[in-house]
Amino acid sequence: MEGTHIMSDAAVPAVPPTPPVPLAALLAREDLGLRQIAGPTDSGTAIHGAHTSELSDPHPYLLGGELLLTAGVHIPEAPGSGAYFDAYVSRIVAAGGAALGFGLAPVHDTVPTALVAACDTHGLPLVEVPPRTTFSGVARAVWQLMARARLAELRRVTEAQQSLAAAASRPDPVRAVLRQLARRIEGRAVLYGPEGTELATFGRVPEGARPATSARAPKETVAQALAALAAVVHPVAARGAGNCATSHNAPAAAPSQHPPELSPRTPTSATDTIAGTHLTAHALGSPPRFALAVATPHRDPGTHTITSVAAVLLSLLTGEQQSGTGAARVSALVRLLLGAAPQDVAPLLDGAETWLVVHARPTDDTPSPDPLKAGALGAALGSALVDAHGDVVRVLVPAGREVTAQPGWTCGVSAPAGPQAWPSADAQAARALARARATRTALVRHGSRTALADLVPTEDAVAHARTLLAPLAGSPALVETLRTWLSLHGSWDRTAVALAVHRNTVRQRVGRCAALLGADLDDPDVRMELWFALRQE
Repeated sequence: MEGTHIMSDAAVPAVPPTPPVPLAALLAREDLGLRQIAGPTDSGTAIHGAHTSELSDPHPYLLGGELLLTAGVHIPEAPGSGAYFDAYVSRIVAAGGAALGFGLAPVHDTVPTALVAACDTHGLPLVEVPPRTTFSGVARAVWQLMARARLAELRRVTEAQQSLAAAASRPDPVRAVLRQLARRIEGRAVLYGPEGTELATFGRVPEGARPATSARAPKETVAQALAALAAVVHPVAARGAGNCATSHNAPAAAPSQHPPELSPRTPTSATDTIAGTHLTAHALGSPPRFALAVATPHRDPGTHTITSVAAVLLSLLTGEQQSGTGAARVSALVRLLLGAAPQDVAPLLDGAETWLVVHARPTDDTPSPDPLKAGALGAALGSALVDAHGDVVRVLVPAGREVTAQPGWTCGVSAPAGPQAWPSADAQAARALARARATRTALVRHGSRTALADLVPTEDAVAHARTLLAPLAGSPALVETLRTWLSLHGSWDRTAVALAVHRNTVRQRVGRCAALLGADLDDPDVRMELWFALRQE
């Protein structure tokens, strides 16, 4: 490992800067006629610009990454045994020069042999520039190639931003964004939860750009390194990462026993490299509750911009919907645990007086929806009060917010209710969801219009219902089957779907109800009276 590095947000440009040009692309230009005659011939040499100098020591005037062009005017008539060229090339390398271009004519007809040897010794690519090619032509070609690379990089970033934004609007946005991110960076994207657990992973571990003698990092090692880097930017995740975390300057095979402490203030992002694979981690939210970690084959400004866009989207998708509500919700939970009534703690949640209870199930009947998908549903409904338990996701939504059908979900919505009536609203939402699934409707609301039954005093209605339904009092399954069957107009098939039982089971239960009640369930008056009684339950 090269060691973990904290990235400064101020040092990162808003858009990716002009990318460098591979020396190989410049050599491929037939109109220039350039030819490499010394130095390494691998394709990793990158040119950041072209600069002409006839100084014997150009070191003070180089920024690094340049293709230095010279006609050899500075070379003395008797340069000696090669000491001059050795010093000249070593200074260029010390300044970070990427390559040296030597122009033939009018001063020299051939490239000095000692210069070729010095470039081979110091590992500096040496390019022969033919007489017909001017230095300004070489510089223009470099800038043309850089402009094309810049345009391609901007197009890549723009397309990635559009695809990430589109992914954020899909039914399962968190996973969709991660999947698209892994594809765009040609690597792996991992999301870590509040406790440091790995919630979702997409993409493959890239091979990276590494020396031929470097061994490829095993997938398990990269996974451990990603978890350790996530622990750097995510204090809670540090406990979950355990001894996977590596210290600031730890070698590749030496995991430490404790997460690194690199700064008095927890950083929002960090980087590392392992066997040519580049790792980056971003904290999501403030304070951070989740962490995003990626492994990429290259570390370039475009990849950084794409990853940053994904981090912003994931922060919005996984974060709290309103600032400052987290503490209030914890306070409400503590008060409930200590015996407070729901109506006393409800104002801490959102300030709403009435609420809607929403029950939802994925349309593909996925068992036990995971917290990410449930959280995305809550975000779409405008509430962070989400309970993902069993096969049903329950969401508590302020009554002032409109609940609409959600792609990929079947929903049942209760009538508006105050905190003291939440249990009844929960039952209403459950029945509405059962009806929605039975009728294959995306969303069903519990009826809230004033009914004829509402004209009867509540005490009298409840007493009559208990008397009428007394024979079924000891059989909750029979009561629920009768209620669902009546709500679906006596449809055996739809009732079976709503209750997730066989249609013959429905027939048997309804027949048992008729026998216990001593009533003819084909009589509409009997059905009406029973429905009236069941609504009081």
